[in-house]
Amino acid sequence: MMSLPFYQRHHDHYDHAYRHKALQSTVSQYQKETKSKSAVYAQGSTAYARSSAAYRHASAAGFSLDSSAAYSHGSSSAYDLESAAYSYGSAAYDQSAAQSKRSAAYSLESESLSNSSAAYSHGSESINKLAAAYRLGSEAYSLGLKDSNLMIEDQSYKMSPKAKRAKQSLVSEDKENEVTDYSVPVFTGRAVNISGITDTEEERIKESAAYVAKRNLFATGEGISVSKVAASSTSEEEYHEKKSRKVAIRESAERVALKKTIEETQAFHKKLNQDKLLHAPEFIIELRSHTVWEKQNVKFRCSVAGWPAPRVTWYKNNVPINDQTPPGKYIIESRYGLHSLEINECDFDDIAQYRASAMNVKGEVSAYASLVVKRYKPDIDASLLHAGSVSMPLGLGVSPHGYASRFEISFVDTFDVAFGREGETMSLGCRVVISPDIKRFKPDIEWYRNGVLITPSKWVQMHWSGEQASLTLTHANKEDEGLYTLRVVMGEYFEEFSNYVFVRDADAEMPGAPGAPLDVQCLDANKDYVIVSWKQPAVDGGNSILGYFIDRCEVGTSHWTQCNETPVKFARFPVTGLVEGRSYIFRVRAVNSAGVSLPSRVSEPVAALDPADRARLRSHPSAPWTGQIIVTEEEPAEGVVPGPPTDLQVIEATKNYVVLSWKPPGQRGHEGIMYFVEKCIAGTEDWQRMNTEIPVKSPRFAVFDLAEGKSYCFRVRCCNSAGIGEPSEATEATVVDDKLDIPKPPDHVMPTRNTDTSVVLTWKEPSDAKELVGYYIESSVVGSGLWEPCNNNPVKGTRFICHGLKNGENYIFRVRAVNAAGLSEFSQDSEPIEVKAAIAAPSPPYDITVLESVHDSMVLGWKQPEVTGGTEITGYYVNYREVIDGVPGRWMEANIKAVSERAYRIENLKENMVYQFQVAAANLAGVGTPSPASQPFKCEEWTIAVPGPPHDVTCTEVRKDSLVLLWKEPVYTGRSPIIGYYVDMKETQAKEELWKSVNEKLLQKKFLKIGGLKEGVSYVFRVRAANQAGVGKPSDVSRPAIAETRTGTKEVVVNVDDDGVISLNFECDQMSANSTFVWSKNYEPIEDDSRLSIDTKGGKSKATFKDLAEDDLGIYSCAVTDTDGVSSSYTINEEEMKRLLALSHEHKFPTIPLASELAVEILEKGEVRFWLQAEKLSGNAKADFVFNDKEIFNGEKYKMKVDQKTGLVEMIMDTLEDKDEGTYTFQLQDGKATNQSSLVLIGDVFKKLRDEANFQQKEWHRKQGPHFVDKLGWEVTDDCNVMLKCKVANIKKETQIVWYKDSREIMVDEEHDFKDGVCTLLISEFSRKDTGTYEVILKDDRGKDSSELKLTDTAFSDLMNEVCRRIALSATDLKIQSTAEGIRLYSYVTYYVEDLRVGWVHNDTQIKFTDRVKTGVTGEQIWLQINEPTPQDKGKYTMDLFDGNTGHKKTVDLSGQAFDEAFAEFQRLKQAAIAEKNRARVLGGLPDVVTIQEGKALNLSCTVWGDPTPEVSWLKNEKSFVSDANCILKFEAGKNVSFSISNVSTHDSGKYSLVVKNKYGTETSDVTVSVYIPEEERQSEQENTKEDKKTRA
Repeated sequence: MMSLPFYQRHHDHYDHAYRHKALQSTVSQYQKETKSKSAVYAQGSTAYARSSAAYRHASAAGFSLDSSAAYSHGSSSAYDLESAAYSYGSAAYDQSAAQSKRSAAYSLESESLSNSSAAYSHGSESINKLAAAYRLGSEAYSLGLKDSNLMIEDQSYKMSPKAKRAKQSLVSEDKENEVTDYSVPVFTGRAVNISGITDTEEERIKESAAYVAKRNLFATGEGISVSKVAASSTSEEEYHEKKSRKVAIRESAERVALKKTIEETQAFHKKLNQDKLLHAPEFIIELRSHTVWEKQNVKFRCSVAGWPAPRVTWYKNNVPINDQTPPGKYIIESRYGLHSLEINECDFDDIAQYRASAMNVKGEVSAYASLVVKRYKPDIDASLLHAGSVSMPLGLGVSPHGYASRFEISFVDTFDVAFGREGETMSLGCRVVISPDIKRFKPDIEWYRNGVLITPSKWVQMHWSGEQASLTLTHANKEDEGLYTLRVVMGEYFEEFSNYVFVRDADAEMPGAPGAPLDVQCLDANKDYVIVSWKQPAVDGGNSILGYFIDRCEVGTSHWTQCNETPVKFARFPVTGLVEGRSYIFRVRAVNSAGVSLPSRVSEPVAALDPADRARLRSHPSAPWTGQIIVTEEEPAEGVVPGPPTDLQVIEATKNYVVLSWKPPGQRGHEGIMYFVEKCIAGTEDWQRMNTEIPVKSPRFAVFDLAEGKSYCFRVRCCNSAGIGEPSEATEATVVDDKLDIPKPPDHVMPTRNTDTSVVLTWKEPSDAKELVGYYIESSVVGSGLWEPCNNNPVKGTRFICHGLKNGENYIFRVRAVNAAGLSEFSQDSEPIEVKAAIAAPSPPYDITVLESVHDSMVLGWKQPEVTGGTEITGYYVNYREVIDGVPGRWMEANIKAVSERAYRIENLKENMVYQFQVAAANLAGVGTPSPASQPFKCEEWTIAVPGPPHDVTCTEVRKDSLVLLWKEPVYTGRSPIIGYYVDMKETQAKEELWKSVNEKLLQKKFLKIGGLKEGVSYVFRVRAANQAGVGKPSDVSRPAIAETRTGTKEVVVNVDDDGVISLNFECDQMSANSTFVWSKNYEPIEDDSRLSIDTKGGKSKATFKDLAEDDLGIYSCAVTDTDGVSSSYTINEEEMKRLLALSHEHKFPTIPLASELAVEILEKGEVRFWLQAEKLSGNAKADFVFNDKEIFNGEKYKMKVDQKTGLVEMIMDTLEDKDEGTYTFQLQDGKATNQSSLVLIGDVFKKLRDEANFQQKEWHRKQGPHFVDKLGWEVTDDCNVMLKCKVANIKKETQIVWYKDSREIMVDEEHDFKDGVCTLLISEFSRKDTGTYEVILKDDRGKDSSELKLTDTAFSDLMNEVCRRIALSATDLKIQSTAEGIRLYSYVTYYVEDLRVGWVHNDTQIKFTDRVKTGVTGEQIWLQINEPTPQDKGKYTMDLFDGNTGHKKTVDLSGQAFDEAFAEFQRLKQAAIAEKNRARVLGGLPDVVTIQEGKALNLSCTVWGDPTPEVSWLKNEKSFVSDANCILKFEAGKNVSFSISNVSTHDSGKYSLVVKNKYGTETSDVTVSVYIPEEERQSEQENTKEDKKTRA
């Protein structure tokens, strides 16, 4: 069944289930009375019954009598009303309308008075509830009504003190004898005066206002008449006498009103079912029979309605019609609900009964018509009856009854395909000519859009002037886009004309803004809630649409209010917060990153009413409002808390909102109820109320502000004036997400030519498409990159004609699907197509040649036209003329009937006469232009011995490196039979002398596959025939053929099905309507169908071998007509036949092929996996698992799985125990195919597998905490340091790493951050002291892991070798340095270790080290010292560094200039060393500064040295200073110097310098002497000085 939108899917449950329960609670029980004159009457539409006699005898126990007795007093009018009620059948009372069964129903419903009162208090409700019951298809409840003359007068009445709403209560049994005063407000039939919602906005406003006014009036109690029942003990006769005339009239009026209500409700539901729900097919326009003349065309038409859309099949004498056989005979069309069958060129075989069968999921219906074909009289011009003629004489039109038709309808000045823009005014017009013109018989003019009748409105205006029919779109919108059809109806006959109207988007207010949405509709309207739906625009402005804004406007105002704050992407949105009784219109705007679109066309007005009220308004006619409401008389009941709602469910869920639906409770009292909606997150009991401020009035609610992706549960509570009821049952957990997926893109987009400005586009519907709205198509000129929409209103179906294209341009197309969830991705671009007319007359044939000539006839041959006109050539017409003395005569026809072959014999010619010929080709479009006149040919007897030229040389199966050449044998064979053929070829542009032979030996067959072609090169071919006399004239040159494999080229494929049937299959996706598949064997048509059957469906053809044998060997080719050379072949030789027969046998008796045999592997957790893989398994494949000849099953120990998609069969065991040793077997079965594979696990094989599984299991547990991926290892850095490193995994911030050497922790300064997953420990200048065992430990709260590295013995040697190698590689080149002792050769390394062995070589001789020649290491310098070098020390020196495995050499040449310079420098340094050694110098003893008190003695001494003994002198303040009495200077023993002052004074302060000098040099040593005076002496001196100055003064 077709998937329905949510608002149709859930309408049904609300319309039936809710109706049944609600009405069961409101139908009053009929009471039985003891006397025959008592009657039961219905009060209002609640149909409750109360007998005054029953009240009078209330003190007695409740009892019931046979209701048939009561029923027998019913009047005829009551009986008619009952019958009407029963005719409106329902599920609850789907029984016969017979009186006896109704009586039985009444007897079952009889109850006591207390039960009657209870039923009444449940049943009496306001008119709102009654209207809802009628709208929802109320159960037919029978009403036993009496005539007014038999009705018993009521007891005395008096008005209630005040009209007010009745509180609901149940009358208890202990009060059934008491007299109670009550007033129950009920709208009666005559008080209902609001009609259905009309089409104009003004009337809608008035009706809504009237409804609200009446309800408010009822609520306030104004104008309500109340009857009161008082207890009476009078007799039954007195009761009858006091019955008022008012009551009798009221009861009579209510019966009439109720009957009218039921009839109108029936009509409403009939229309509701037709328009909204699924219904079976129905022929709106039936088929009509036809009587036509022979060779005329006839067209059967019908129109079918139904939901889902019915599929129509045509039958001829109950045999389905195939429109492909014969081609062009039948044309079947189905467009927009209109279906037609056209029969071309009718003949007597077409006389039959024709049937159109329409079928959908709801049923099937057929329509029949007959066709009679008559033969015309000879005196009637046959041209008038030619197929498709519209100029027949008046008397030749045929009616369905065989009479000449009275009218002929034709269209003149028809409207073309129209293009408009939103907001513009568009007009379509057509002049209609009807003959004969009868003034009293006027036609009906009807306009249709997409097969739907258009009615005048403010958007559409229609006009008929008597000759001109016009339709005007006053304000075009995209909703107006579609196929417009003008139908002119004259009685039973009609003609129609159609064309498409396109409406583009108006210019956006903001550049880049999207187009406006379209087709805004209001669905599922309630009191305060409506769902708005729309269709997405085709134009997004170049930016993806982010969502939509919905606006509402109250009818009668111009103020628009935005309904949603954030854009919604789903094309349906629930609008809440409406005011009950008011009408609204809606519009939608699209938004993208560039801005907001123009608003859509506004929706039709919708009133915010309860569905029950809306149904009542539609079904009841309007009546004057009297201002008075008649009520029943009952004591006000106590308030009743309503029960829980039922059938709560989620009817729609998107990522933005969730829509809930429920049914009102059965227990709800008389007054209206409202609802509170609650939610909670699934799995919790934390219920939150969604509508805390305003209760919901409708049994629908949209929940917003939900977290996307979370699961929620919902429940609903009822409330009224008595309180809040219990909650309903909670819904199942609902995930907040879009349930409707965006459709997948369509595929197989295929354009075909149509007209010179249009292209027909077809595509394939996307898989799993749900609720598709339609498709948008875009076109682009090849190479432009600019895409333009072809339609702005989504089209249904998978075929569309794209208009408005440029003739001669190449276009590509793409399609996208649309549903409420959004627009799909675009399909793949179609193949490019050039826009030009699909069918045209063919171009002229060419290369006319003579194939044979005798004395009175000639055989002509020619080539097919280069342009076939878009369809298959149907035949050729040949003309000829005589040429006398070079002057041609007039053309004469050689054939009247077209010839299909490209060779024709023209007979009855004159011998020795010269003739010229011309040929014209014909197709469905007509006869093309004749070819130019051929060269003159003389009609004479050919007597040559060699054969004539072959003809009809064609190329087929053209590929990039090969093609197949076909030809036909010569018409003239010469004097002996033809024995073979030679084929010549050359490149098209090559000269004539470059023809070369393809075959050296004669070919016996009339075909040849030519290989070795160059891709992209054009070739031509010719063929020569040979007989015993020789080789004849070559054929005409073939058409040029370019060696290329075209895109989309397919090959013939051989297939062997599951039953072993061998077939050849060919597929073509380039077929036209007239294309056919032509199979041949060895390039000859297959005429014997005893060995091969051919089946063609659509673009696929299959040739099936009935019993492949040696007789079937050969080349099988398939060509597709009316295409650009689509063809392919397949060769079946003896070897291929054997292969196919073996494969066929395997398929008949199949085994399941295995991609791999049964194998076992250990998984990461230590689980043992047994598996095998079949090459292919179907969905029905199954597997049996056997261990040691005993079947095992899926359970706790064995986890078994069969994946039919991949063919993988596996079984997993958590652990492997000793008892699992044995043989494992997998047995496969797929249909009738079987196979099995076994694996033996015993002995060492099993033990090894078990140990590996146990180890892997431990490894998996180890890896759950921090662990080592790569164990601890070492590497030597570029700095020749050793780095210990390991790679870790599954670590976290708290994971610790600890290093140990020889079980002692190594303190690491820095903490590792584990960012790179590698832990390292750097050991600088690694040496033997670092030998030992290193260990690193990872640990945290999940566990620990360790890794150990032993660097001892061999491991240490290997490491040291690597260290030495790196050190050796770091050595610099040898350099020469002169010293005072001699010459030094040296090189620097990163650092030096003892394990690096150093050797020196001089002139290829190992140096023996002595005191003069020695080597050593100083820091990072490795050197060789040559003391006191001599000329013998010249030569090449090599330093050899050996790392334990390899030597590394550094060389320097110490000879020539290098030696001389080094030796000179050595001599210089040696002399400098001698001078430095013997020069004069102060060895020490003198201080830098001496501070001494005045009057003290100063003694300084030091030692000097020099060879020879230096001279000594003193300086004071840079001046020469010699010994005196105060200062004594001494120089003793050539080395001791002293300086003495016995009594220093301030005059002795200064800088003293000791200068020593000999021939090797001079040296100076400075000492500063500072003499200070004590403080007391200074003051005394100052005073003495002052006195001296005074004295002098």
